Amino acid sequence: MRHCLPFFLLFSAAVQLSGCAAYRNYDQEMQETIDQMAKGNLNEALYLLELNNPWEDKDLLYYLERGAILSAGTALPKSQEAWRRADQMIIQREDAVHSAPMKLLTRFGNEIGTMLVNDKLLRYDGYDYEKVMLTTEMALNQLADNDFDNARADIKKTHERETLIARQRERQYEEAEEQAKQEGIKLHYKDLQGYPVAVLDAPQVIELKNGYQSAFSHYLAGFTYEALGERTLAAPGYRQAIELRPGVPFLESALRNLDKPGPADDESEILVVVQSGFAPARSSVQVPIPVRLNENLTIVAPISFPVMVPDTLTPALTDIVVDGKQHKLTMINSVTDMAMRTLRDDMPAIISRAMFRANMAAIGQAEKNQRDPSKASLVVTEHDPFEEADTRTWRTLPDKTLVARLRLKKGLHRVRFPYHHAEDGFTVRVDQSHQVFSLRVFMGQNRYIGSSWLFPETPPPP
Repeated sequence: MRHCLPFFLLFSAAVQLSGCAAYRNYDQEMQETIDQMAKGNLNEALYLLELNNPWEDKDLLYYLERGAILSAGTALPKSQEAWRRADQMIIQREDAVHSAPMKLLTRFGNEIGTMLVNDKLLRYDGYDYEKVMLTTEMALNQLADNDFDNARADIKKTHERETLIARQRERQYEEAEEQAKQEGIKLHYKDLQGYPVAVLDAPQVIELKNGYQSAFSHYLAGFTYEALGERTLAAPGYRQAIELRPGVPFLESALRNLDKPGPADDESEILVVVQSGFAPARSSVQVPIPVRLNENLTIVAPISFPVMVPDTLTPALTDIVVDGKQHKLTMINSVTDMAMRTLRDDMPAIISRAMFRANMAAIGQAEKNQRDPSKASLVVTEHDPFEEADTRTWRTLPDKTLVARLRLKKGLHRVRFPYHHAEDGFTVRVDQSHQVFSLRVFMGQNRYIGSSWLFPETPPPP
C-alpha cells in the first residue's frame, strides 16, 4: 500500500482517494456475492458484502448493494434504511455540484485525476440509471406493503432526478464532443481494435431515448397515482412509459383503460412485477492505441476501456400462472440496455481521457527508447498497474423487469411460474382495491418481496 502514497498525495484533492483504492477488484468481490445470492444464500451474500467493506465510512455502492440483498430477503424496513442512506449521499453530491464553481465532484467534470490515472480512482457517485432505479426500487418496496402514499414520494423524487440528470447530461455530452474536436481526437469507439462494438450498437440499445429513463418507473408512477385516485396524474406516467417504449400493447392499454370503471368492491387491480437476474458486470479490456508523436514515429500504447458483461444465467421468463390460468409477462425495462446505452453515450469522454493517457505512455516510451536504443520498442513496454478500467457498478440491481396486470377477486390465490424449481408456487392474499406483487427471480430461485400480500401459511424459502 505504501507504494501509492507519494504519487497520490499530489492529486488527492482531485481524485478523492481512500487509501490505495485502486487495488480493489470490485468486480471479483461482487461476483462472489452474486454467486451466493443467485443460489438463494442471502445471509452468505450479506456476509461477503460486509467482509469486503470493513472500513467505517461505507461508500455509496455498499448501501446500494446492501439494500438490494435485504430487499430480496423480504427485510423491507432494513432495505429501505440502506437505500435511504444511499439516496442521501446522492442528494448531497447533487447539491454540491449545484453550488461548486467547478465540476470537481462529477464523473464527467473531475478530469484532473482521470487524465493522470483513470476513473477507477475517483469517488463512486453512481451512474444515472442507478440513481433513477434506486428511487424506483424504493417505491417498489413501499408498494409491496401497500404503502402507496410513501411510494408516491419516492416516485416524485424519481421524476425530479430525471429532470436534473437531463439538464446535466445534455450539456456534458455536448462539451465532451466539442472538446474532442478541439483536441483533434478522431478516434471513435467503432475504431477500437478488439473492442466488442456490436453490443453498444445493438438495436435495443440504440432505440433507447437515453440511458437513464425507465419505462417501468413511469408505468409504476401511473399505477400508483391511479390507485390513489389521481387519474389526471396517472395519464402522464403512462404516456411517458409509452414514449420510452413505443409499440408495447401492455403500456398502451393502461392509458386507454383509465377512462373505464375501476375494480368493484370485491375486486382488486393487481400489478405483478417480476424482476429477474442481475445488472451487467463491468469489466476491463485493453485496446492498442497508436500515438503519432511525429511524422516518423508512432508508438502503440495499451489502454483499458470498460465493457459490459450481461447476466446470461438467469432463465428467460414469459408467463406467470395464477389459479391455474396462464398470463403473459411483458418486459418493459432492461438495466443491461440502460447500462449499455449509458456506456455508449459516455464513450466520447472516455476516449478523450484514454487518449491523454495513451499520449503520456507513448512519450514515456519514446524517452526510454532514447535512453537505451538497444531496447527501443514501438510498443509501450512499461506495465502500468493503474491502467485498468473502472469495474465498479451496482451489481445486485435486478436486470429485467416484467409485468402483468390482473383483476382478481379479493381472497387467496395461487401463483406459480411454469419453469423448473418454481412449480410449487405460493399463495397470495388480495384484500386491497389496488395491489402490487413484487417477485425477484434469479437462476431458478424465487424471492417474494412483500410481507403484506404473501399468505402467512406459505413463507418465502429459507
